[in-house]
Amino acid sequence: MATLLVVNGPIAREVGLNSGYNAFGQGFRANVTIGRAVRLVLMNIGGGLPGTGDRATQGNPAKIAYCVAENEAENPWEPLHVEAGLPADVSTVTAFGCEGPHNIQDHFSSTGLGVLLTVAGAMGQAGSNNLLGRGWPLLSLGPEHAATIARDGYSKKQVKEFLFEHARFPLARLGPDYRRQQIEHHQAPDSLDTMVPIVKAPDDISVIVVGGAGKHSAWQPTFGSGTHWARRIIARRDGRPLARVADIRS
Repeated sequence: MATLLVVNGPIAREVGLNSGYNAFGQGFRANVTIGRAVRLVLMNIGGGLPGTGDRATQGNPAKIAYCVAENEAENPWEPLHVEAGLPADVSTVTAFGCEGPHNIQDHFSSTGLGVLLTVAGAMGQAGSNNLLGRGWPLLSLGPEHAATIARDGYSKKQVKEFLFEHARFPLARLGPDYRRQQIEHHQAPDSLDTMVPIVKAPDDISVIVVGGAGKHSAWQPTFGSGTHWARRIIARRDGRPLARVADIRS
């Protein structure tokens, strides 16, 4: 697991956080600087050193630096912080304890339903911690996929409901020990027809829009029910929201 920071609001644009092409990749100082600073805090203050405080079996490159802004300009729905009931001009940081991006490509679907079926198929996989323990995964839709889905009338709420119903894996295709875990721990019906969900409820899925042109999206599994996202308003010490970075000193 890595700590992904998703930044919303005017401060993300002011400091130059990348929300478009290659947003999860290299090439933008703000993304790498902020992401790397958080990782160094986790290592040097939190004790998350490989082999001791951090005992990940393999780890992933997202642990080097993992920070992105949401592409609010190309989001056909309300951005993450507005969905949470905050004003659009308030800047926020949402932290997800998640894996690196899992690519979802669909260059052929011309309908929102087609794209959503591909997304659901990618998210309903056997090896994720969310299938094992449910939790709060993140879907990072590329702008083209998001536009196609929204054009066909799906709200963000309906996207979550669709994925809750369709991002599932057949219980019968799991090994006997894994099936027993689902039946005993999650009360999954012991039936050949049972489809195992990756979340307990539609709203457990977070959805953002990020990236540039191209029919790619991604999803980020979380560590099952052991990692819930956390959100904070970027504010002064007295709690007043910051309108710009310079206000930190005032």
